[in-house]
Amino acid sequence: MTTRITSYCRITNRFIYVNNALLHSNEDLAFADFAKQAYKLATLNYLKFFKMDNLSKLGLLAAEFTLAGKNWQERYTPDEVALCFSNASSSIDSDRKHQESIGNRSNYFPSPSVFVYTLPNILAGEICIRNGFKGENSFFIFEQFDAENMVNIVQQLFINEQCKACVMGWINYDSEQADALCCLIEKSDNEKELPFTAENYSYLYFNTKPQ
Repeated sequence: MTTRITSYCRITNRFIYVNNALLHSNEDLAFADFAKQAYKLATLNYLKFFKMDNLSKLGLLAAEFTLAGKNWQERYTPDEVALCFSNASSSIDSDRKHQESIGNRSNYFPSPSVFVYTLPNILAGEICIRNGFKGENSFFIFEQFDAENMVNIVQQLFINEQCKACVMGWINYDSEQADALCCLIEKSDNEKELPFTAENYSYLYFNTKPQ
């Protein structure tokens, strides 16, 4: 069997695409309000979502739409599913909010609910908690979207038999700019599904967006 991209979700600012089909868009909203719409669209029943920072909301939504209908629980145990994400801005949105809360010594009031999100790998943790994943997980920081490195890293997980499926992608959020590509990678004989290559992964990122 070939390692393939069996499902994916692309979120670019206020547009959501799932497997190349436009699922939802609303360019007039702030991201927090757009995320609430997407939450309802995904029929999530997960109140912790509303306590998350915007980066984690973006990642959770992208993963939720990617995994919808895939019934991974019927084919894999929780420790057979890996997570591998990357971005360019780390947790900068929450970092700024935390800095604002400690920068004024006369009004010093750091918020634990903000501080907890000042690491980007918390995003992967939120997805693991939501889905019960217990496999390998990692988060990388690159200057820009890097298909070659990410595909090599994930392929190595399969080669070393460290996973049987992987939820992976690029999840970047900075100053109201949401940019995500989340993919489910599995072994498959379905020739209608894209082989998992740097070229195909890059194509989904650069070509699935508003024209």
